[in-house]
Amino acid sequence: MNSHHPLFEEYVRYETRRQFFKRGASFIGTAALAMLAPNLVMAGGKKKPAASASLAALGPHFAPKAKNIIYLHMVGGPSQMDLYDYKPVMQEYFDKDLPESVRMGQRLTTMTSGQARFPIAPSMFKFAQHGKSGMWVSELLPWTSKMVDDMCFVRSMHTEAINHEPAISYMQTGNQITGRPCLGSWMSYGLGSLNQNLPTFVVLVAQPTNTEQVQAISGRLWSSGFLPGEHAGVSFRTSGDPILFINNPPGVPSQVRRKTLDGLKSLNEFNFRQVGDPETHTRIQQFELAFRMQSSVPELTHIAAEPESTYALYGEDAKKPGTFANTALLARRMVERGVRFVQIYHNNWDTHANVAGRLPMQCKDVDQACYGLIQDLKQRGLLDSTLVVWGGEFGRTIYSQGGLSKENYGRDHHPRCFTMWMAGGGTRPGTIYGETDDFSYNIVKDPVHIHDFHATVLHLLGFDHERFSYRFQGLDQRLTGVEPAHIIPALIG
Repeated sequence: MNSHHPLFEEYVRYETRRQFFKRGASFIGTAALAMLAPNLVMAGGKKKPAASASLAALGPHFAPKAKNIIYLHMVGGPSQMDLYDYKPVMQEYFDKDLPESVRMGQRLTTMTSGQARFPIAPSMFKFAQHGKSGMWVSELLPWTSKMVDDMCFVRSMHTEAINHEPAISYMQTGNQITGRPCLGSWMSYGLGSLNQNLPTFVVLVAQPTNTEQVQAISGRLWSSGFLPGEHAGVSFRTSGDPILFINNPPGVPSQVRRKTLDGLKSLNEFNFRQVGDPETHTRIQQFELAFRMQSSVPELTHIAAEPESTYALYGEDAKKPGTFANTALLARRMVERGVRFVQIYHNNWDTHANVAGRLPMQCKDVDQACYGLIQDLKQRGLLDSTLVVWGGEFGRTIYSQGGLSKENYGRDHHPRCFTMWMAGGGTRPGTIYGETDDFSYNIVKDPVHIHDFHATVLHLLGFDHERFSYRFQGLDQRLTGVEPAHIIPALIG
């Protein structure tokens, strides 16, 4: 094929103005680079075919403690004072106004800023201390309370974002503005794949039992942003076929599909040589991976082969497609098979009302499954190298949104403090880090910003967050941004 081939001529005819100038800029830059660095041209004056060079992983800066991550994001913002941040003094403040000396004029959402008052709503749930660490845990989490000495709690997380979309984006990508690479994409870019037959980064969206107030979960949360497209997350469906259209249509044997893909690969390679769009290279890789996944995905998702002892760990819900327990079990199976990063989203933690009715159901969805996941990884020798992260995008307010009674209340968004936990992957088990005031409103000891959290996670993966970057729009872009970020040594084992 040559530049006069009718397929290429058709491509050029429909090329947009923006694509033309982008392509032209690339040619000018390449010519200038060749003049400045002639040694980049291969002997004999022939350039190495760009399409044949796979984008290799960067590699860690130092020996990593974790080689896999399972990130459990509780969409909506779990209520820290009802789960992990025990505040017994608040029982004396029931229905009293939040002191202005505590709020200090801090920003509120439009959902409560118009309230005439901000009545304090102490947690209606009982707490008890557990383990050698003495971590206080709510009665809603009986399974989690059994493993607190395997976990590392951070009770002093904070963020600037107060609404869901920018807050989730901030937590996942390090920036409130969407379009940046998420943590899973950065891990894929930095460490590369551990397998040939499954994606490096997989996303699962679990279905909550209660759906009173779910938030939108969109593909931009697992986008590769300005990183090459091959580092984007691959979303698996939690019911039906895990990936649509991955299987051959009726009447199309594997030999025909293979021949079709070979033809597409030739066309894409020709396109790449002529146009130089890196996304064409991504398309080639994704077609080839999809073909291999025709055999690897059915084996991965065949959880009926798991022994009954597995379901005793995760709970019977693990047998039901789409449940959080089911996705947690799939996450373990993925890590076993070399998937670097598994992102699980569980919705409906946005408890603006009916905490009494919704929060117990939310906790029941995830409590035993989290316990089962960590114990399963531990007994298989995978926990030391697998970092498990649990948390939301912000916390909840100590004051009630809407009506307040001893039996029920609601809580608004609160970015000033919230709780997350980690386990395995080089974290320090039995750690309780950070402290908030008696109102669980402000941090009084050891604050951890989102960028600090990201810097610490990158350190566990073997990266210096200040050196781990990607050149885009003239800047060395980083997950932790340009503001100072600090690793938290106390969280690292």
